[in-house]
Amino acid sequence: MVEIKNQLILKTNKVDVFIKREDLIHPFVSGNKYRKLKYNLLKAKEDGYSVLLTFGGAFSNHIAAVAFAGKENNFKTIGVIRGDELREKIEDNPTLKFAQENGMQFEFISRAQYSDKQSPEFEEELRRRFGNFYLIPEGGTNELAVKGCEEILTADDAQFDYICCAVGTGGTISGIINSALPHQKVLGFPALKGDFLKKEIRKFASNENWELIADYHFGGYGKVNLELIEFINNFYQDNNVPLDPVYTGKLVFGVADLIEKNYFPDKSKILIIHTGGLQGIQGMNTVLENKQLPKININV
Repeated sequence: MVEIKNQLILKTNKVDVFIKREDLIHPFVSGNKYRKLKYNLLKAKEDGYSVLLTFGGAFSNHIAAVAFAGKENNFKTIGVIRGDELREKIEDNPTLKFAQENGMQFEFISRAQYSDKQSPEFEEELRRRFGNFYLIPEGGTNELAVKGCEEILTADDAQFDYICCAVGTGGTISGIINSALPHQKVLGFPALKGDFLKKEIRKFASNENWELIADYHFGGYGKVNLELIEFINNFYQDNNVPLDPVYTGKLVFGVADLIEKNYFPDKSKILIIHTGGLQGIQGMNTVLENKQLPKININV
């Protein structure tokens, strides 16, 4: 694991903005995926498991990370994938192809089946089919994942007034909320529509020093438009920091917009957490090309 540093990306008379480069932790298990898997892998080894089973969609950062981390730590991996039509499209999907090349076995199921994946009956059927496995939830969020994410903030981050991060399943922000100092406010920028995340976060975080900013999902999970693509490309040119279109691009766009709208008090010090997720850019560019939109021009 490399030393993670905070990079200054904006200094004005009103605010200072830094970004914590968690995306540089590991070339394939980067950012919050490294944090979430750290203690889960230790627990799986401690309990004698040899197989990891988890869930994800077509361009899931989590699926890619589990596949590589499993191979690196001598686990067999199984990915239950949302969308049975993807069975014939592995070679055309950079994420699934990467996971398969790193040894992951796939179980493709329909979206209707996938919505039932948390039921005891569904898990029982998986265990009948695949035997004894260590179950990692979709997105990796559980108590051990939150424990790992509590290590994102360090003593050097005490100077910041605001900690900003993207939100998917709620595990990363929960860990950050738990480790943030009393004077700090944690702002979460959901990548999904809906208000259900507050309930999920409160399962793992008891502090009240946080808020969700739900105005920057760009229409929902995985949705992008020309404005967002141009922002990501311009940000990369200006700062040499790559952003992904699903999570961190929307996060940084949101923070920049709030600064323009004078959301933050004068002299605020803001820290943005870069949670990785860059492996999904290649797949997104295929989608953008099909929609005749510009590509995300980032070297990763």
